[in-house]
Amino acid sequence: MLRITEIFYSLQGETSRMGLPTVFVRLTGCPLRCGYCDTGYAFSGGKSMSISEIMGEVASFSPRYVTVTGGEPLAQADSLVLLAALCDRGYSVSLETSGALDIARVDARVSRIVDIKTPGSGEVEKNHWNNLAYLTFHDEIKFVLCDRADYDWARQKLLELKLDVICPVLFSPAYGQLVPADLAAWILQDQLPVRLQLQLHKLLWGECVGR
Repeated sequence: MLRITEIFYSLQGETSRMGLPTVFVRLTGCPLRCGYCDTGYAFSGGKSMSISEIMGEVASFSPRYVTVTGGEPLAQADSLVLLAALCDRGYSVSLETSGALDIARVDARVSRIVDIKTPGSGEVEKNHWNNLAYLTFHDEIKFVLCDRADYDWARQKLLELKLDVICPVLFSPAYGQLVPADLAAWILQDQLPVRLQLQLHKLLWGECVGR
């Protein structure tokens, strides 16, 4: 059984899959409290669903792409079972995780989108740096940046740890906090090997639940 906040069909708003029609399975609960979090409604509540019930609802959309997100999906142990089941069904599966929990047991067929929390998030001490050892070019690393100090910190980590050699790296401006054009200018000035990521769903629909 898993605690589920919502299952919905939308366009993927982030990562290299941006724009692709995707079913989102949003799990309930998260041990972090990032200052820019836009899914606080998933911290509690939700409803209990079996793996078979979740699979049935996902199948009703006849998707090609499925994203398991939260909250923090890995806070529920059975999320590993769900991820494997989705892969077995033939979906292209991605996982959006905070980077604070161990990803070692996540099915290798899953594209793991792993955050690295910056000082501006308020949760920088929660980064589980050992996760870097498990990432491949099939995965992605994401920094959400609140200001210039966050950018400088992320740039240092990028270069120091050679993160772009491990997998694609995404720099995303915190919505409503950092002007995207400013972040674009900094990336170009420093010639960083990263992808600037805007949240497509917010550009289309604003801060709307279920989108």
